[in-house]
Amino acid sequence: MAAAAKKAPIRARAKHDAAGGKPLPGADAIAAQVLLLRGQRVLLAQQLAVLYGVETRAINQAVKRNSARFPSDFMFQVEMDEIDSLRSQFVILDEAGVPIDDVSRSQFVILKRGSNIKYLPYAFTEQGIAMLSSVLKSERAMSVNIEIMRTFIKLRSMLFEHQDLRRKLLALERKYDDNFKVVFEAICELMMPAPATKKRRIGFIRDEV
Repeated sequence: MAAAAKKAPIRARAKHDAAGGKPLPGADAIAAQVLLLRGQRVLLAQQLAVLYGVETRAINQAVKRNSARFPSDFMFQVEMDEIDSLRSQFVILDEAGVPIDDVSRSQFVILKRGSNIKYLPYAFTEQGIAMLSSVLKSERAMSVNIEIMRTFIKLRSMLFEHQDLRRKLLALERKYDDNFKVVFEAICELMMPAPATKKRRIGFIRDEV
């Protein structure tokens, strides 16, 4: 009985080491890092490298050796005119308190300060990330990808529920008379992001003549 008790921690350590020596990221942590480019949810090679515990060049080299497995809807190189969009999304992550190490500190700093970018990053869609498991041959990458796939499924489910609710409200609006139209319009407006408004100055404001 005592011998069995001593072996338990060893088995736990082996499982932990097989996963890459550190805890796997949770769905919430991954979801906070997902970026939007060309109408698709993506993760940059630099972000994936941090999650996998490898260098970015290891991902790039694996992709080059297996380029036929990564068509344009699986992976694409970010263009210069898309950098501003990326920069704004990284700034939002920073202000939201997402740890910079989790989104690649060097890449974040470059995008944030607007420096010249020597190498445009590669972005991977959900399908491209799934394909990476087959070319990296890393047990941690495989484990992390399972969490990433769960995250994408969760995000799709949330989006579907939001759109489904909006469709139901519109159907109800068509079904009932104009007396309820104002109510349905108000509910739909609450579901839409609020437009930016100018702040009103506080204090006495003199009328212009």
